Amino acid sequence: MPAPSPSASAHAPAPGPRIPEAIHRRRWWILTVLMFSLLIVVLDNSILNVAVKTIASPAPTGIGASQSELEWAINSYTLVFAGLLFTAGLLGDRIGRKKVLLFGTLVFGIGSALAALSASPGELITWRALMGFGAAFVMPATLAVLMNVFERDEQPKAIGIWAGSVGLGIAIGPITGGLLLEHFWWGSIFLVNVPVVILALVAMAILVPDSRDPKPGKVDPVGVALSIVGLVLLVYGIIRGGELADFTDTTVLLSIVGGLLVLAGFVWHEKRSSHPAIDITYFRKPAFSAAVAAIALVFFALMGVTFFSAFYLQSVRGYSALQSGLLIVPLAAAQMIFAPRARLVVDRFGARAVCTVGMLLVATGLASFALFGTGTPVWVLCLVFFVQGTGMAHIMPPVTVAVMQALPREKAGSGSAINNTFRQVGGALGIAVLGSVLSTVYRGDIEGHLGAVPAGARAVAGESIEATLGVAEKLGPVAGKPLVAAANDAFISAMHVTALGSAAVALIGALVVGLYLPGRARAGTGEPVDQAPRPAEEPVGR
Repeated sequence: MPAPSPSASAHAPAPGPRIPEAIHRRRWWILTVLMFSLLIVVLDNSILNVAVKTIASPAPTGIGASQSELEWAINSYTLVFAGLLFTAGLLGDRIGRKKVLLFGTLVFGIGSALAALSASPGELITWRALMGFGAAFVMPATLAVLMNVFERDEQPKAIGIWAGSVGLGIAIGPITGGLLLEHFWWGSIFLVNVPVVILALVAMAILVPDSRDPKPGKVDPVGVALSIVGLVLLVYGIIRGGELADFTDTTVLLSIVGGLLVLAGFVWHEKRSSHPAIDITYFRKPAFSAAVAAIALVFFALMGVTFFSAFYLQSVRGYSALQSGLLIVPLAAAQMIFAPRARLVVDRFGARAVCTVGMLLVATGLASFALFGTGTPVWVLCLVFFVQGTGMAHIMPPVTVAVMQALPREKAGSGSAINNTFRQVGGALGIAVLGSVLSTVYRGDIEGHLGAVPAGARAVAGESIEATLGVAEKLGPVAGKPLVAAANDAFISAMHVTALGSAAVALIGALVVGLYLPGRARAGTGEPVDQAPRPAEEPVGR
């Protein structure tokens, strides 16, 4: 083998420090605790997806939340979560990831207990925001700790298992939610988090080591403030646009444009700062930028579908919350099966090919919703969910590895925050944009069938399928039957249009990863052929 050239040696990445032996020996136990922590956050959101219909019911079954209030029960969490993710990651790097993880988990548990006792939609929205505040400190810390307890060669395997735990949460959440809703009141879906949080806090205190950036440099308060303000404005505008089903509204445009301008100011400031919160030059690497774009695009496509599929399964098909949860198990099972093994496929075929095929599978699954009707066989639904899960399992681990290994280990909190920020913004945008498409098409189709509805109730009846079915129930079984059939037909039509839009976004994601992610590895090196040199790592924290 020829000796490397001097120039090549000069640019070779410096070897990273070894993990302390005491931490290395218990690394898999630590990963189990991190998965447990992540499970709390994922499980809560997946439970809520099957409970929206119950929460919308009048008291005592629910709290009579409107469609808009239901969306804000979800979006208040997303708004706070997305706005603080980047800051939480920076704090973890600076003051210690274990401290941040413990703090976030505790706040999440308190928010869960308060949400369970909510007496009105307004209270639920408030406590959900508190849960989002806690989750913002949990999510980036789990991945940052992982990067600091595993050596580089084991990181893809650990990240695959970490990503697979998301599938576990997706599976357990709806089933747990369905069981709780069948036997207890709606608040039990939040109260169940409390004992899980207590167990997680004890396990973290005993097993998880602390780590931080040994040379954090000066604080960048301007950059931190700009990131929070920009992300909150952007996500609020996106959510508000989806709520109004109108992205030309003045408040929506002002929020979105204002958020983008503030974020542009953040980038400008970071490029010129002597102590930036994040090194913007990482985005010049095509593989890094493509990875974060893929994360945003796949969650844009999937989150919108996840939101309307709950109404399709429960409102149109008439399945209970528990039955709806069981139907989503194939999606979760596919993630649990394939995510931990995705690295093996990437080693053989390269991240570019694997992620492109994964995106195409997701697009196929989403497009399949355009063929669903009121009588689609259950096995077809399960097959489509399994295909979607398989696609996700071959996207998330490779792109997460690409993001996390592009940054030095001491910046793991920042890398995790970037990864999750793009995921949350993409997901919020998906719910808002695709939700507004669904709402607009539904309203257009149902308007002609509201003649039998009293004039004062027509506006409300046309808001959503749940509102229409509620009015139909008041009309009685005979007079309301035609309206129920019309509502189902209108929703199916709107779902078909939205599904095709989702699939188109997934195809754009396939194009992005196909063009810019690294290809197959060099023989005998394990490094992607087109991967840029990696920055030298600083010593691992304690």
